Amino acid sequence: MNYRFLTFFAFLIFVSCSKFDAQDELSTNSNTFPFYDNLSEANNFPKMVISTNNQEIFDEPKINAELKVIEESIELDYKIAIETRGSSSQMFPKKSYGFETRSSDWSDDIDVNLGGFPEEEDWILYGPYSDKSLIRNKLTFDLSNSIGYSASRTKFYNLFINNENKGLYVLMEKIKRDKNRVDISKLEDDSIEGGYIIKIDKPTGDGESCSTCYDDSFSFSSRYDTNGDISDQSNIFFIYHYPKPDDISQDQKDYIQSVIFEFESVLLSENNEELLNLIDIQSFIDFFIINELSKNPDGYRLSTFLNKDFNGKLKMGPIWDFNLAFANVDYCDGANPVGWIYNFNSICPGDIWQVPFWWEVLMQKEVFKTALKNRWSSLRSSSLSNSTILNTIDSYTENLKSNNITNQNFYVWPVLGKYIWPNFFVGSTHEEEIEFLKSWIDDRLDWMDNEINSLN
Repeated sequence: MNYRFLTFFAFLIFVSCSKFDAQDELSTNSNTFPFYDNLSEANNFPKMVISTNNQEIFDEPKINAELKVIEESIELDYKIAIETRGSSSQMFPKKSYGFETRSSDWSDDIDVNLGGFPEEEDWILYGPYSDKSLIRNKLTFDLSNSIGYSASRTKFYNLFINNENKGLYVLMEKIKRDKNRVDISKLEDDSIEGGYIIKIDKPTGDGESCSTCYDDSFSFSSRYDTNGDISDQSNIFFIYHYPKPDDISQDQKDYIQSVIFEFESVLLSENNEELLNLIDIQSFIDFFIINELSKNPDGYRLSTFLNKDFNGKLKMGPIWDFNLAFANVDYCDGANPVGWIYNFNSICPGDIWQVPFWWEVLMQKEVFKTALKNRWSSLRSSSLSNSTILNTIDSYTENLKSNNITNQNFYVWPVLGKYIWPNFFVGSTHEEEIEFLKSWIDDRLDWMDNEINSLN
């Protein structure tokens, strides 16, 4: 009788284990760590607590809310106006948010210090969802800042909304004109003598053909197609970011358009001296390095910022949006550690949003290639060495793991072991996601070393 019982018990164990997948493991393991569904139970990891008085947060208009920031046992209270943000990421259940800090009655925007960053009023809370490493955006921005190429400062927070745990978020500085963000001069009224920020991006977020979505009130297009030939139907659009489309005057539009048109014309000429007088080549090189290191599939063609002071040179940057970078895509050869992503047009000729011809031309110019080789050599022995990058990744993951934040996030958002568009690699654990990322970076660095060192 005991023998039959033991046999039956063993059978139950076998059946149970045979149905046990990676997600079950995560759910079961959640019983071995404290899940902080309620703020009062949470640990000492930095956290942001948003109360909307049970209003839903939409993609416009912003709604009034209250924000509490808790760090190192210090609580600070703020009034904010908040909305969801993003383009394709809006489809994910884990939303990202944009918010402004407001006065006590929500009537005015006010500058505040958040995360130890310089005072400002415009902020972003980015929620990694399809990026199951959780760190791609933060890693890229931190690497950019480490090489002296200014990017948004970032910081991890555990986010609660209406006392509900929303998992891991990254506080980021929104791109705007400010001495502590994009340090260019303020434009006054209709004067053209000031600073400008433009963005290469979709004229609208609907992805429709530009014959139906183009509106010159908020953007203008290149005079050239992606081959560098003059075209009246270029699909490269420059969005007015500062001044905003509602604020920019016609004279200001004419000025910044003339800057881009002159740059493109000179770039296609053989006059390298004039080109160097027009552009800040260091910013072009650093932008190239960060986008190529990460093989960012959106690089150069979407979420690509440029800025210019009236009396200064045209600069690339700041960088933005790297959640699909570092092989987190299953299309357009994006997960292959081999190949330049500036060649996106030949890899994905059917994509409506294409890379400007600039980079192909620059990579044919001796002045650009020589400067690139020198910069790459310098960075590879310091800020962009294999050990420096991989140690940075380890520092993030250890911090998150030691505070149970990784488990918390994947308990709230059980995506491990599941395909989330547009994943190339689907790891069953966070550790597997990190190991894939690190291995891919090693391979990518090796390939770039060979390619850049052999430029002639």
